Amino acid sequence: MRSPHLELYVHLVWATWDRLLLITPELEPRLYAALVQQARTLSSVPLAIGGIADHVHLLLQLPSTLSVAAVVKALKGSSSHLVTHGIQKDTVFKWQGGYGAFSDSAGEVERVQRYVACQREHHATRSLIPAWEQVAVENEMPPGE
Repeated sequence: MRSPHLELYVHLVWATWDRLLLITPELEPRLYAALVQQARTLSSVPLAIGGIADHVHLLLQLPSTLSVAAVVKALKGSSSHLVTHGIQKDTVFKWQGGYGAFSDSAGEVERVQRYVACQREHHATRSLIPAWEQVAVENEMPPGE
């Protein structure tokens, strides 16, 4: 085989700074569109996006050329820049420093897609997968670190 064949699926989750409710219904479509576009720019394939007012989930198929850390840095950086310099210039928008990344097999992609796409329902009914939801809190660093 002359070129690599990869099936790298990663479920990412990260929260807003201090879990503030910054992802408003008005902001959400533009923010999610920007994250999807940036993922494509990075040669990643966005498979699902969802979240609630204080965090976002994104399922991607990653290329062989990028690390998870590089993808997350680009996604978070470009989206927060867009919000603070383009969409809501008078609003402070910031992501937390940490993130969660979970590798998924090809056989699990549909299940993860449904989970990511149905975040509002999962939070409303408390039908959450704790490991995928708590990581954003557990990885948060205290201010000043």
